[in-house]
Amino acid sequence: MINKRTSIEEAIAKIGDGAVVMVGGFGVPGTPFTLIEELVRQNPRRLTIIKNDANEAGMGVDHLLRNGQVERLVVSHIGLNPHAIQLKNEGRIEVEFCPQGILAERIRAAGAGLAGFLTDIAMETLLAEGKPRVELDGEEYLVERALEADFALIHAHAADPFGNLTYAASARNFSPLMAMAADTVIVEAENMVALGGIAPEAVHTPGPFVDHVVELQELSEAYGVVRR
Repeated sequence: MINKRTSIEEAIAKIGDGAVVMVGGFGVPGTPFTLIEELVRQNPRRLTIIKNDANEAGMGVDHLLRNGQVERLVVSHIGLNPHAIQLKNEGRIEVEFCPQGILAERIRAAGAGLAGFLTDIAMETLLAEGKPRVELDGEEYLVERALEADFALIHAHAADPFGNLTYAASARNFSPLMAMAADTVIVEAENMVALGGIAPEAVHTPGPFVDHVVELQELSEAYGVVRR
């Protein structure tokens, strides 16, 4: 079996200017804070970030925003981050909002090899503006396009060297979908176990979806903001 353990510097160095990057997490749980810190240090520019949220001010994705690396956000909300709201209102970043379930399904669709899907959610709202519509059996639907990415940054509770992963609690909400929808998947793992150390029925993301595994030597204060 391939050993996918990689240094964090080598893994993040693959992300260049203009990349589309999915970032796992549901608020704090599952956010790959250490990978984000290295992304800030290496400083690629004009990034599109796809994440459920923009974290809170001074945490996670906000460091990318403050460093001027983000051109576009695709999120379900930014309400916990007043800095992100300010950047949007000033026109310094572009923000695309998706209802949370639609965001998850757009990512899942990409991982399943679909071009998109039909829905009647948000039909008569601002979120529907500019989206194509089709009629099916006398009913009108929006076409939601699949969301794919060049890279996904994922936080795992445990990983083995081949990249089989398990997540803790709500960290599981988006990370398995993103691992399927990105061309290159980079994982930070709280715990490294031997091959076979994760029971088959406990594997949330199978190793074939994962390209690089970075072992975390310690967890920063950010990881402890919410007890999972």
